[in-house]
Amino acid sequence: MSGHPSPAVDSRTYRLWAPDASAVELRLGAGSALAVPMARVDGGWWEVAADPGDGRYAFALDGRPPVPDPRSRHQPDGVHTPSALVDTSAFAWTDHGWRGVPLQDAVVYELHVGTFTPERTFDGVVRHLDHLADLGVTVIELMPVAAFPGRHGWGYDGVAPYAVHAPYGGPEGLVRLVDAAHARGLAVWLDVVHNHLGPSGNYLGQVAPYFTDRHHTPWGDAVNLDGPGSDEVRAYLLDNVRLWLEDYHLDGLRLDAVHALHDERAVHLLEDLSALADEISRSSGIPRSLVGESDRNDPATVAPRAGGGVGGMGLHGQWADDVHHALHVALTGEDQGYYADFADPGALPKALGDTPFFHDGTWSSFRGRRHGRPVDPAVTPGWRFVASLQTHDQVGNRAMGDRIGHGIPAGRAAAGAALLLTSPYTPMLFMGEEWGASTPWQYFTDHEEEELAESIREGRQREFAEHGWAGQVPDPQDEGTVSASTLRWDEVTGEGHEELLGFYRELIRLRRTIPSLRSTPLGAGRVSRPEEGVVLVQRGDVRVVAVLGSGSTSVPRPDGAEVLASFGEVTALDGRIVVGPESVVVVGGRG
Repeated sequence: MSGHPSPAVDSRTYRLWAPDASAVELRLGAGSALAVPMARVDGGWWEVAADPGDGRYAFALDGRPPVPDPRSRHQPDGVHTPSALVDTSAFAWTDHGWRGVPLQDAVVYELHVGTFTPERTFDGVVRHLDHLADLGVTVIELMPVAAFPGRHGWGYDGVAPYAVHAPYGGPEGLVRLVDAAHARGLAVWLDVVHNHLGPSGNYLGQVAPYFTDRHHTPWGDAVNLDGPGSDEVRAYLLDNVRLWLEDYHLDGLRLDAVHALHDERAVHLLEDLSALADEISRSSGIPRSLVGESDRNDPATVAPRAGGGVGGMGLHGQWADDVHHALHVALTGEDQGYYADFADPGALPKALGDTPFFHDGTWSSFRGRRHGRPVDPAVTPGWRFVASLQTHDQVGNRAMGDRIGHGIPAGRAAAGAALLLTSPYTPMLFMGEEWGASTPWQYFTDHEEEELAESIREGRQREFAEHGWAGQVPDPQDEGTVSASTLRWDEVTGEGHEELLGFYRELIRLRRTIPSLRSTPLGAGRVSRPEEGVVLVQRGDVRVVAVLGSGSTSVPRPDGAEVLASFGEVTALDGRIVVGPESVVVVGGRG
């Protein structure tokens, strides 16, 4: 069920779903001064025709203070104020020849608009799109931009899922970014959060039964997907996906923590979402991808839907955190918490060569139980899994927000890049990774409520004290935490940074031009155990040799094989290649 849009700027009909309300008023104007009674219509909806005036409006239910529209497109003065009308059909697009990027051809670049540039805006991102196009990535994945409290934050506490965060540039700023990206051959995905809303400015529960106490999430009340009134809640989420993919021309969505979408219906919400995305792809001729973040290690998330039979959820891709964990432990030696299982010498060969799920029905010591299910490569190819060396989660949820390159030599970080970008998975980089950014990426918020801010501070301190980091956790509410996390673009051409950037650029070019780096099936490549600090990878006729430590190695050089890319101490001799400490080389034909 879908098709209940908020009013456009030229509409004079306002609608609100509030099935339990006895009376509803439309409040017009920035100060909500003009009250217009609304009439109840079918299905718990209320409706009224009115002159839009200055375009600002809110809804007052049963004499209570007015609240924003749950389907608001814009909250120019913050999430606690009246909504603003936006006519999405009036956006000035120039991307009429855009044909999109299929997931199997994607190299993804995750970025946070608020810390990607000092401007902290969509327009600031536009100014660096040429850098990304030159790097060779094909997809930009924006962290959430749905309106959230304050000026800055990660975005996962958004409370207006249809509105574009005003400090970033609002709806028009997002349109300018997507249009400019398409002009440079870059697709744009958006990270969306459907499993919960943030604690400050969340008025949906006051309007209608958007949430339920039948299920719970770690972040707050669960969304009502299967209880009374859930037909309209599902329509709300389906319409949200349609808004992003159609009105904003986005090429895909990353769906946050889909394992927390508790749905007991025969047809899961994810099936409905993937069917909608496929419908939009067919009608537009442009591929749209839905990529789920799931903690279940279940290939059914991306297995095809089976119509009336029993099949998968049909998402086009999903994050593969086990690949990250295996790489992280091999490169850093850290083995606390959920990293413990990945200290197994067989973790890296399994996760890089055979399956994205190291836990595929095996014992997980962190969970204290068996976890996951095997992947059948004949049903689910490797490119459906998005793998990374670092992400906002894995960096930002460390106490100091330190990147993987901050604790290991540059050559070892480069080796990690080579292992990722020659893997059978769709690779994803985190902003600044490509030049070894010196800036951390820390957790930050901008809540007005001091009680909420203090609870977040205490929660972070308590969480990390358990890991031996007591007293060192940056204050999320401190403006300095955001500033410290903002990329420094003057580093790009600096000593060491420029060399690493060139290596990333070459690895991505090789992935694009050598078929075996995209087509070798899961299980068909070979990855050695990291014995004595040496990792060997074979994919088709391409070989990666990485030395993760102070030793060195000498490997045969097949006839006709070239050094395709290298970082550190690499010497090509007749018949052999010598790789020095903390160095990596990619060897093979050029396709």
